[in-house]
Amino acid sequence: MDGYGWGEAIALQIVHRTTVWETHGMGDILGYARVSTGDQDVAGQTMRLEEAGAIKVFTDVMSGKSMERPGLAELIAYARKGDTLAVVRLDRLGRSLAELLTTVETLRGQGIALLSLEEKIDTSSAAGELIFHVFGAIAHFERRLISERTRDGIAAARAKGKLPGRQPLDMSKVHAAIKLVEASISPTEAARQLGIGRSTIYREMRRLGVERPI
Repeated sequence: MDGYGWGEAIALQIVHRTTVWETHGMGDILGYARVSTGDQDVAGQTMRLEEAGAIKVFTDVMSGKSMERPGLAELIAYARKGDTLAVVRLDRLGRSLAELLTTVETLRGQGIALLSLEEKIDTSSAAGELIFHVFGAIAHFERRLISERTRDGIAAARAKGKLPGRQPLDMSKVHAAIKLVEASISPTEAARQLGIGRSTIYREMRRLGVERPI
């Protein structure tokens, strides 16, 4: 069973509102449900999200090791600044901590709040805004660790007379970046949030005929 034990610890620091509707008066609540091919709880997730005030629920059905999440990309492109993305629990946003952090940073960059029903995380409130800072700090820490490990690996390979080859391009990240650009996020910011090169995004934009946001 996937989940984030630290989410419950963080949730204890958040002021829980008596109703979701009191917390979200500025924008719309958009639900997101993710299931695997062997998981049949999409209807249950959808019902809970609608009960929490979601006016529209986007879904993804994941199979095998596929990282494609067209439903989430559609939600992010659809959402406006001030809206809230709601999930039943945090692990619906990512199958790994790195994937979760990337998604949370994307939401923050677009001014979209995050609501997790089970962990009672609500970043649209003053207290909940601290959660975005916590996620940001964790993401920064993760990037530094990855950078240090990469440098150490390259140094070790060179010491042995070997040079590491180029890593294969994750096209799911490229597609997600294009969705962000189409939603008026700059290519530079999209590249930063998804951890890919700007040149890759520009190349794909030219191929698809996507114009730069004004």
